[in-house]
This record gives sequence, structure tokens and C-alpha cells, in this order.
Amino acid sequence: MSAAPGWDQEFDVIVVGSGGGGMTAALCAQAQGLSALVIEKDALYGGTSAVSGGGIWIPCNDDIAASGGSDSYEEALTYLKGLISEEEVPRARLEAYLKNAPEMVRYLKRLGVHFRGVKLYPDYYPDRPGGKEGRRSMEPADFDARLLGDAFQHQRAAYASTLLMGRISMDQVEAHKLFSRSPGWIKLTLKLMLGYWLDFSWRRKSARDRRLVLGQAMVGQLRYALAQRGVPLWLNTGMDELIHENGRVVGLSATQQGKRLRLRARRGVVLACGGFESNQQMREQYLPKPTSTAWSAAPPINHGDGIRAGQQLGAGLKLMNEVWGAPTARKPGQPYQVPLFVERGMPNCLAVNARGERFVNEAAAYPDFVRTMYAKQAVPCWFVFDATFRYKYPMGIFLPGQIEPDSKLPRDWLDSVYYRADSLEALAAKIGVDAAGLKRSVAQLNDYARSGVDAQFGKGRTAIDRYYSDPAVKPNTCLGPVIKPPFYAVRFDPGDIGTKGGLNVDARARVLREDGSVIEGLYATGNTSAAVMGSTYPGAGATLGPALTFAYIAALDIAQQSARDVRAAA
Repeated sequence: MSAAPGWDQEFDVIVVGSGGGGMTAALCAQAQGLSALVIEKDALYGGTSAVSGGGIWIPCNDDIAASGGSDSYEEALTYLKGLISEEEVPRARLEAYLKNAPEMVRYLKRLGVHFRGVKLYPDYYPDRPGGKEGRRSMEPADFDARLLGDAFQHQRAAYASTLLMGRISMDQVEAHKLFSRSPGWIKLTLKLMLGYWLDFSWRRKSARDRRLVLGQAMVGQLRYALAQRGVPLWLNTGMDELIHENGRVVGLSATQQGKRLRLRARRGVVLACGGFESNQQMREQYLPKPTSTAWSAAPPINHGDGIRAGQQLGAGLKLMNEVWGAPTARKPGQPYQVPLFVERGMPNCLAVNARGERFVNEAAAYPDFVRTMYAKQAVPCWFVFDATFRYKYPMGIFLPGQIEPDSKLPRDWLDSVYYRADSLEALAAKIGVDAAGLKRSVAQLNDYARSGVDAQFGKGRTAIDRYYSDPAVKPNTCLGPVIKPPFYAVRFDPGDIGTKGGLNVDARARVLREDGSVIEGLYATGNTSAAVMGSTYPGAGATLGPALTFAYIAALDIAQQSARDVRAAA
């Protein structure tokens, strides 16, 4: 593409970052008749979206009524208003999200990117006014990797912990059935395994599953749609700084394989390049202490580039002390820690602090778990379970013992990655917690398991607690006694799946200066922008749902402004 003097290339819209939000912004801009470019500093596209569950939280989505449910804008707004203060997030941003999210899903569907409702996945606070016990979360439709051709080799691979046997794709509904051991889970396991191993032609090409689900399906669909529409995606191209002239962002400078480029953006730049979870200096500056990049479950790729670029132009920041928190555990040989979503809702386990005391509902929404770790001075904490749990349920860093027994684990993991002992006293000594406190906590939990009521923290009270639990366990599917030796413990750190704080943006995704004025030509979405969900997490997909929705809003706003400029010039 030809460029004006002083520029190497020019486009109407330049998007920084190739995750779900970034590719959505470029795709929607192109569909509005604008030329678009996506630049990605890494050698792989997909960002953290590619390793995520791929879910989007969309109140009033079209699948709700189709599956026999109901929802309304008023209910959804009531729910969010009860969780998010207007001081954290202006009401206009919440309303923009709720009004545009369902339309974003419809728009992407017209462009070939499909999502489907997840009937049984509850909101994270379903007992709050306006909360729902299912249907608001959606997941990407399956996608065939063959359609991507050679581009698939440059797509960031899924986490092994999201794959059956570390290799085989399972979508959210399938994972729920397998992890909760619901009726038919054995048959489903065999079906998935056979589907993978009998795909002979693909097995000769790659060990990765051809059937893409979760974040892989979202990223795969978006990448394919961009390719079909001729939207370029440049890898190994990192933004150096934004170019600002006469009060407006007009482009950016970038480095591509050692070469400096000046790229003009005639209509706007969209920053969608993640948060700062991999930047220890920024973590120390903004986040609660202690904090470490080593505890994050996100790929080590996001260093706050977009946030710092916006700051250089006077952009305001919000929510910089917040993360999308999730407890994590160390797995040797992996560059990031494993997030613990499923196992905490299972029976036969408890989380304790250094005094051996329970301090939290183990099945709580993962940001709440991490927030409580800090509030109750339980950093790190210990997840303790017995032989029953070990045999039946997954534990993040390893599969259930019936599939992956201790004898199959590396020998140097014992009493280093996981701890095992024949008595609670011996286990307490190994992990450095108070033995008397641990025995009291276990005895109390065992009483709760018999009655079915966790009088201390209410584990199993809500639908989201019970979502990942064992329906065969009664009277409370989340509570089982910790009585069968040997006993185990795994260290939990206060990790994250990304940071929440970022550039302050308005309801149109435009970046705002510290004084509230608009930086013309500059937009932000995803974790580069301050989270529209404030300090809370309303439901599964409340990270990616807003990332895609405000990318869509940004693209439409740029297109509308472009049309106004054309009319004014006519």
C-alpha cells in the first residue's frame, strides 16, 4: 500500500495486539469499509486469548431464549450495579457494554465467527439481584485447524492443562462433564480419545488436535476471517511509540525484525496488547505485595507496552491495583504457573494458611479466592487433600491418580512440587504449617461434610460453587471428608490470568487524558484498558466479552467518524 511522504505504509486503522480483542477490532473495521492492519510483537498470534477458555459473558444473548431461559437488560444492569460502583466504572460504560455485547455476537456471526450459549454455567454471584444460574456465558464454536493452513503453525498453542491427556481438545461443556464425573463421562472420554487418535492424516502433520475449541477456536475463527478478508497480520512487529500530531494520534513507530517503520493510521489506532502481568517493575509499582511475575498463569508476553505508550501522551489510568486473580501452582518445566479453576470445588479438600486454618470458601470465584489470600494474610496458602481426592479428581499440575498415579510423576516432585505424608501431623511438618491447627480444620471440615452444611464459609451453597463438584457425593456435592491417607498438599500462590488496570477509556473505547479529555485517534480494549467490570468478575467470559465488545464499539466509532469527515469534506 502506498504511503504519504515520511511514512513507510498507511492504513485507516492500525491495531496493536493479535488477541481476541485486537483481531475483532481489525475485522469489524474492515467490514465497515476501512483498511486495517494488525501488528503483533511476538512470533505467535493469539495472545492470552489463545490459551484461555475462550468464553464471553453476554447477558441477553440470542441463545438464552432459544434454550428456554430468560434475561433482560434491566436484570443484567441490576446485577452489575450491585457488584460495581459508579466510582470504579461510570454507568455509561456498563450500559454501553450491555447494549452492544449481544449485537457484537450477531455481527461477528455475520462475519463467520460463531459462539454458542452454555446453558448450565452460572454467573459467579447467581444469588445476587439480577444474577442467573446459567446461559449468560457463551463459548466459541468448534473450528477446524486445517482451514488455517500454514498460519496454524504460528498460532499460540493451548495450555496442556486445558486438554484431555495434555493433547485432546475438550470444550467447556465436555470439560464440565468430565471433571464433575457426570453420567456419560467415561463414554465421552473414549469418544474424544478415539476422535483424536483416529485422525490419521492430521496426526502425521501435528500432535496438536485439529479440532479447535475454547480460546483456540476463538482465535482460529478470527484469524481465518481476517485472512478471508485480506486483512494483514504482521508478526514480530513491536510498537515502539505512538505518533501524535496536532492533538491527535496519527500512527505509530514499530520495529520489525530490526527495521524501524513509521506506520500511518489515517483514522485511528486501537491498543489491544494486553496488560502488565509480565512486568515485575510495574507489578511492584501498582499491585498488592508480595507479587511476582512467576505466579502468573498468563504467557510471559504482556509487559504493559500499550499502557506505557498511552501514558506518554498523558492518558489517565484506573484500577492499576487489580488483577484477574486466580490461585496458581508451580509445574516444573512450564514457563507459567497452572491456574486452579476446577479442583477447588471438589470434595475431600481444604485450603489453609500457615496456622493450618481454613480462611476461604475453596470454591469461591477465583478473583475472590486471591483477594482473600491477601486479606487474610494467607500468601502462600496450602491446598490439602486426601487419597480419595487424589485418586478421583484432577489437581492442576497432575491428572487424577486413577489415570496418573504418583508412580508416574517425576521423583523429584515429591516434597518439592507436591507433598505427601501418612498423617496430618507429618504433612504439616513438611509444609511448615501448624499441625494442631490443621487437625482442627480437618476435623471441622469432616463435620461439615457429614451435615452437608459448611457453617464457616458456605462452600456448596451456590450454583457456581457446585458447578465443578461431584454429583455422586451427598448431601453436599462440594464437601467430602479428608480422612483417607496418604494426605497431600500443594502450594497455591496468588496468581492471575492478567491484570485489570489500564488506560482510562470512555463508553466509545476512546482513551482519555488525566483531565478526562479525549485523545483523538486513540482507542483501547481488553487488558490494555481499565476493566469495565471494575474489581469484580460477574461471570465466565467477563474478560473476553468486554474485550471483543469494546473492540467492536471502537471499530464502529472509527467508521462513523470517518463517514462524518467524508461528508464534511464533500
